[in-house]
Formats: sequence, C-alpha cells, structure tokens
Amino acid sequence: GFRVAAVRSSLGLLHTLYFLVCHVAQVHAASHHDSQYNRPFLESFEETPMLVAVLTYMGYGILTIFGYLRDFLRHWKIERCHIAREKEEQRDFVPLYQDFENFYTRNLYMRIRDNWNRPICSVPGAKVDLMERTSRDYNWTFEYTGRVVLDVINLGSYNYLGFAENTGPCADSAAEITMKYGVGVASTRQEIGNLDRHEELEKLVAKFLGVESAMVFGMGFATNSMNIPALTGKGCLILSDELNHASLVLGARLSGSTIRVFKHNNMQSLEKLLRDAIVHGQPRTHRPWKKILIVVEGIYSMEGSIVRLPEVIDLKKRYRAYLYLDEAHSIGALGSRGRGVVDYFGLDPCDVDVLMGTFTKSFGAAGGYIAGKWLIEYLRSHSHSAVYATSMSPPVVEQIITSMKCIMGEDGTTIGCDRVRKLAENTVYFRRRLREMGFIIYGNEDSPVVPMMLYMPAKIGAFGREMLKRNIGVVVVGFPATPIIESRARFCISAAHTKEMLDRALSVISEVGDLLQLKYSRRRIQPSLSLPCDDIVFEDIDD
Repeated sequence: GFRVAAVRSSLGLLHTLYFLVCHVAQVHAASHHDSQYNRPFLESFEETPMLVAVLTYMGYGILTIFGYLRDFLRHWKIERCHIAREKEEQRDFVPLYQDFENFYTRNLYMRIRDNWNRPICSVPGAKVDLMERTSRDYNWTFEYTGRVVLDVINLGSYNYLGFAENTGPCADSAAEITMKYGVGVASTRQEIGNLDRHEELEKLVAKFLGVESAMVFGMGFATNSMNIPALTGKGCLILSDELNHASLVLGARLSGSTIRVFKHNNMQSLEKLLRDAIVHGQPRTHRPWKKILIVVEGIYSMEGSIVRLPEVIDLKKRYRAYLYLDEAHSIGALGSRGRGVVDYFGLDPCDVDVLMGTFTKSFGAAGGYIAGKWLIEYLRSHSHSAVYATSMSPPVVEQIITSMKCIMGEDGTTIGCDRVRKLAENTVYFRRRLREMGFIIYGNEDSPVVPMMLYMPAKIGAFGREMLKRNIGVVVVGFPATPIIESRARFCISAAHTKEMLDRALSVISEVGDLLQLKYSRRRIQPSLSLPCDDIVFEDIDD
C-alpha cells in the first residue's frame, strides 16, 4: 500500500510539473509575440454556419443542373443562343477554348451581370453618378435609358484618402502640368521620355517611404508582373501567400522560379517551407537555392486582413531570405503617418528588401513603384516594364506628387494627416456597427477593406440590386474570385465619407440584410490582448 501511494504521489508530482512547464512555455510564447507587436493584432474569420454552407452547395448544384438543361435546349435550338461560338465552317478545327470553360459565365454570371461594369459619369468620390441601363435579353446586352442616377453613395472605389477629386490642389496642379507638358510622353524612360517630374517623383517616393531610392512605373499590375521576373529566375524559390493578387502570381510564374504556396498569414506554414528549403535545397540536385523570396501583401483585398509583418521579417532574417511586400492597398491607408503597413507596425522600412506599392488607390492616380536600398539601379536596366513601357503621363505624375506632399504635410497644411486619421476612424466605426448588426465580417479591425459574407449565389445579385435601389453603390464578389461558398460584398471605406453617409449606408445595409436574411453571425468577439498573434477567440450566443 505504501509503494502504491508513493507511485501515485510521484505521478501526481510529474503531472503538476508537466503543466507548469507547459504554462511557462505558453507565457514565453506570449511574451515573444508581445515583443513583436506594438498593439493587439485583432483579426476575425468567423466560420461559415453549417446550414448556410449546405444550402450554398445546394444552390450551386441546382444552378449546374439547370445550366446543363439550358445548354441542351440551346444545342437543339429550342432556346436562343447568345454565346460567342466558333464559326460553323471552323467546327473541324481545334477549338480556341473548351466549351465548358464558359459554362459558369453562360449560366450564372450572365444572370447577375447587371451588378458589374456599371458605367459612372462623375468623379469616383464619396458619391457617384451612374448611367442607368436596361436589358431585354437577360443581361446579354444592355441599352442605356439616358437617365442618370445621381448621388449614389460610393462604397466600392479604392479612394481611401479621398484624393480622387476634380477640385482642390491636386486637380489644379494636374491641370497646370497638362498645359505645360501635355498628356502623353510618347517614349520610354530610357529613350526620350524621362521628365524632370519623373525624377522628382522618385525622390519624393523614396523620402516618403524612408528608403534610399525608388522607381516608378506607369501601371500597377505590371509593376508586379514585370519586375518579379527581373529579381528571380531559374534556381530560385518563391514562397507565396495563397491569397496573393493575380499580378504577383503572374510575375512569379513568368520568372521561371520554383513556387511554393503557404497558408494565408500562417507563420507556421511559412516557417515549415523555409526549413524544408534550407534542408533539402533544389529538387533532384539538392543544391542550395540561389535566392529565396517571400512574397506577401500589406492588405489582402478580398479578405481585409493585414500581413503579420513583424513575424514575417523575423522569419526572413532567421533563414536569410528576401522579402517582397506589395502595399497596393495599405500604402496611404495604414499607419499614423499613412506610410503603410511598415508604419502601422512601427518597423524599419530597411528590413523589407523590396517595397512595392501602387498609386491607384490612396493617391487617386495610376501606376506603381518599387523601392529599396540595393536594387533600383539594377531594375532600371533589367525591368521589362522600365525598358519597354511608355513613361507615366505628366498629369498623373503631378497628381501623385501633390497628394503625397499633402500626406507628408509638405504643402503647409494638415489636410493629409486629417484624412489619414479620418479614414482610421471611419474604418473602426463601420466595422463595429456591421458586427453589432449581426453580419459576418472578415479581416482586421483596422483594414479599410471590409468583406461582408453573402454565401449563397442568388443573394449576390439580389444584394447589389437592392442596395442600388436605395442609392448605395457596392461591389459584390463571387466564385472564381472567392472560394465557391464564400461569396461576399466588399466595402471600401474612404476618408471622404462623412458620418452621415456611413450611417445612411449602414441603415440601408441593415434593411437589405433583414430582407435577404444575411445576418448570419451567432458569435461575439472575445479578443485575447495577451496573445495578439493567436486566432481570435469566439463565444457562441443564443438568439
């Protein structure tokens, strides 16, 4: 009996020691994460309710069945066929595309096509004017009625700081430069299209970002797709976030590098790929990789999430990889000074090897940039976008210079700082109100990109139409741009939105949400302040 008691006592002691060790490990992990973040990192991705997921799959199944039925009727000319087809005399040729590739477009997209490509006839500011159109053949073609829908509250444009405007210092400066330089340059930078304004813009971008040098390009998409191939090639490894933009994916493919994808914002997945790359090297030869490039975005435009940049930088330093950061949506829209996600986390921009961003959103212009401390001179002679593309238009350059100086306060006013602060306030307010109403909202608390989940295919078109009936313009997104059961409406908040506009929009969203039964959320957020990098904890609540 004494021996049994002693054994039990020893087991109990070991059990206690085990939990003490685990607790110490958890505290150590929490303190490690706390040291990397200067604020709680709050993101939420509420799980799709099971019933909603089942009904969504059933909806797509019914649409598929009826799609095949309608294709059968079209084949036998019982139903009129509007689709583009190969010519009859070419029927024995190898087809340019497989017919099934257009199945989704024919039978689902066309039914709700009126929600996209809506022509506006005003500045894309806080409010827009839309040209009214109708269709007599179920959205295959459209006719314009001649009527204009005025003062539609704009929740779709990437006009984060409100610089997409036709009055004010930016518009005046662009008009003045147009009179001096004209609209087009008609040459590349390397030939006779390098203006003094281009040089000034690049110096200003480098100063704005806090790096040594920068280079600008005429198209944001091409900034990624044409420059990644100049940085990596055969024998290099690209580690790409699974939700990276199409321009990043295209650039990685064009480079000829080996591409491996890690789970979205998942540092464990990224570190595993880095370890495997170091240990195993290249396939077959097992030689070390020439370069390892980690490619991430600042704000992910479909999820509204923010990259966990402190942890990414920690991993890239530990494994001696390079980091490519796409700040298309975050530059100007994040950080106390509007310097993007690097400013948001209070990090040193020199820790990011390649800083990329666009001028198409927060600056209300066009084009993109790449900045860093070692690669700009190399890109001037090796980037296809720099060597072969026409230079950026002078009025566009002037729009960027004026808006950037405004954000930096170099115009002698606080307008830029006020807009950055206003955007942050609008974002937090809009997200909080939507959650209180019971909608499922994705992403980070500070992200001005606000995805609201719709799920079911029939509700994609219904939500867009019902909102427009109430003079609210929104963007709705479905498969293949999102996973098949995660259709959503994506709101983009702007500093130009007043509180009255947001309250009006929120009231309409709530009304349409009740009409279409979109308030799916059954949970409330319980943020863990001590573990800012852990997943958000949710607690179920009763109706």
